[in-house]
Amino acid sequence: MRFAYLGSGSDGNGLVVEAGGSRLLLDCGFTLGETVRRLARVGLEPGQLDAIVVTHEHDDHIGGVARFARKYQLPVWLTYGTLRGLETRFESVTVRLIEGYQSFAVGDIEAMPYPVPHDAGEPAQFVFSDGARRLGVLTDVGCSTRHIETVLSGCDALALECNHDLDLLRNSSYPPSLKQRIAGRLGHLDNGSAGRLLAELDRSRLQHLVAVHLSQQNNSPDLARSALAEATGCDAGWIAVADQSEGLDWRDVR
Repeated sequence: MRFAYLGSGSDGNGLVVEAGGSRLLLDCGFTLGETVRRLARVGLEPGQLDAIVVTHEHDDHIGGVARFARKYQLPVWLTYGTLRGLETRFESVTVRLIEGYQSFAVGDIEAMPYPVPHDAGEPAQFVFSDGARRLGVLTDVGCSTRHIETVLSGCDALALECNHDLDLLRNSSYPPSLKQRIAGRLGHLDNGSAGRLLAELDRSRLQHLVAVHLSQQNNSPDLARSALAEATGCDAGWIAVADQSEGLDWRDVR
């Protein structure tokens, strides 16, 4: 199994997961042309994808999904709460509903959704597996829960939100209401909270750790790496960061 980020952040998100002969795209917050360009950067064409899976309805995750799926005739997996109110956008798209956070298969990839606290209709994050290895993904979450920690323990690879540094956010020019939303229990995970969550996990199988969804205004790769390294006792250089503009090249999970 392997994975690559097309980009990660408030300007657009997309993650490709590959196992066996199957590939899926988790979220698509880019324009049609930009998505094609970013896929080409990791050596893929749209026709090589089997499905799009969606975490929630915020535009940086779902903005490009319907148009891309319609053009390339890809099925889209999402919860009803995510779809609600967007039905007209998804006309002529094959929609498959995730019900009760039940697992489903996209070819050789098993997708295991799980609920998270975030200010969206019915948000889902995912663990992807090829039957032997597990890639955990956690972005757009305001706080950790015991269920999240249970689900993500024992993963072979983990993409973990490090959205902001609390001090940078407090001192930013953002209006107070936006600061409260971002730092709230239904907002986004700060570096310290990400580190504390990580410290609670069984990391005995962890091969790859990727910091994702970094704020370009209120965080930096060095701050995110430092927080995760402190939590795990690893070298900060071992931790990868998925960039907004460049994404992250393929990582093999063996």
